[in-house]
Amino acid sequence: MLLAIPFPMIDPVLVELGPLVIRWYALAYIAGIVGGWFLARRLVALPPVVASREQIDDFVTWTTLGIILGGRIGYVLFYRPDYYLFHPLEILAVWQGGMSFHGGALGVIVAVLLFCRQQKLDPLAFGDRVVAVVPIGICFGRLANFINGELWGRVSDVPWAMVFPNGGPEPRHPSQLYQAGMEGVALFILLQILVHIPAIRARPGFVTGAFLAGYGVARGIGELFRQPDAYLGFLFAGATMGQLLSVPMILVGAWLMLRAKPARAVAA
Repeated sequence: MLLAIPFPMIDPVLVELGPLVIRWYALAYIAGIVGGWFLARRLVALPPVVASREQIDDFVTWTTLGIILGGRIGYVLFYRPDYYLFHPLEILAVWQGGMSFHGGALGVIVAVLLFCRQQKLDPLAFGDRVVAVVPIGICFGRLANFINGELWGRVSDVPWAMVFPNGGPEPRHPSQLYQAGMEGVALFILLQILVHIPAIRARPGFVTGAFLAGYGVARGIGELFRQPDAYLGFLFAGATMGQLLSVPMILVGAWLMLRAKPARAVAA
């Protein structure tokens, strides 16, 4: 206890003016979407051009809906189906918290498929440029988790362990920061390197696969330090729900990278 680093008590509410309340968590979503939007406008213009910047502008609405609807539905189905079965109206109470990254990822995948079908775009090539910016939002989201003092880590005696306000008296891993570093910063750097290599861009689906597999591995490692949700605990073979949901991501990601072939050049 004496060696634990004090948790920096940051108010989860950034601005409160009467009924107007702006929370860090909401700001993290906004910053992730806006930051990804501006970077994606540049990435789609890299040769071979996969979409116009105006199409990326239109896609922002689609991906925002995919993130929110998919994230909420995923949380309800993956994490607390028994609870919401008897409290269905609370599914709409998103301000109470409860979002699933895996659900949000599925929502964005559906948004990409539907948008590309409408716009007659290659979903794999378009997806490669979109997923390269996703870690921006992930990083901001994990930092917001830290500010909120939620999703804290397991009990630990490492020198940088912290006592979280709602995590009991024991020092714990600041696992939100670990995940921000792995799922956010490290994955972002990897994807930026890949998407800026012409030979990789010529293989539609490779960057998408790298994102899925990379996130799955990073999430699986991060879950080793994160305290499982109290209402789920440890599941099959001692794994957490986050780890189990990441296994399909790794498998699908590896399959996409293995099957990605250079696109055939179109004769002039």
